[in-house]
Amino acid sequence: MSKLILFNKPCGVLTQFTGEPGDRTLADYIDQPGFYAAGRLDKDSEGLLLLTNDGRLQQRISNPRHGKGKTYLAQVEGAISDEAIRQLRQGLQLKDGRTRPCKADAIAEPSLWERQPPIRFRKHIPTSWLKLTLTEGRNRQVRRMTAAVGFPTLRLVRIAVDKWELGDLQPGQWLMVDS
Repeated sequence: MSKLILFNKPCGVLTQFTGEPGDRTLADYIDQPGFYAAGRLDKDSEGLLLLTNDGRLQQRISNPRHGKGKTYLAQVEGAISDEAIRQLRQGLQLKDGRTRPCKADAIAEPSLWERQPPIRFRKHIPTSWLKLTLTEGRNRQVRRMTAAVGFPTLRLVRIAVDKWELGDLQPGQWLMVDS
């Protein structure tokens, strides 16, 4: 039977089991042979990472043609504007092509764990939080999209992939479930 691991990837951890000396990798947290990441999260992004022991399931989760929604909370620099949210929702022209439309909403600051290391704060520049759901997974896409509308991402936390949610898992914790 196919199994999934729901892992809350901490900031600074590579989405792979091996790395250079000194790198923190999945192997520092998960000792389950035969499991592989279904998708990726950047080293400086946090949150839900799915791992599976089923190659076909891995492909269905990670390949953008299957349209699995990935939901993120993004803390951005500046007070987000309605116009920026409208642009995010419509899709944007990036260097590697136009993004698909996505769900995007300004939200109140969520209750999250302390990030290690903390984000950089500027005394006189406010921050805002967004909830975004994308159905594609280009390299650093959320960060590039928010920067393109003038609000660089300071912190990025994935909270859901399709029907699987982060829930109460704390950084470094994981849970095995049936797919």
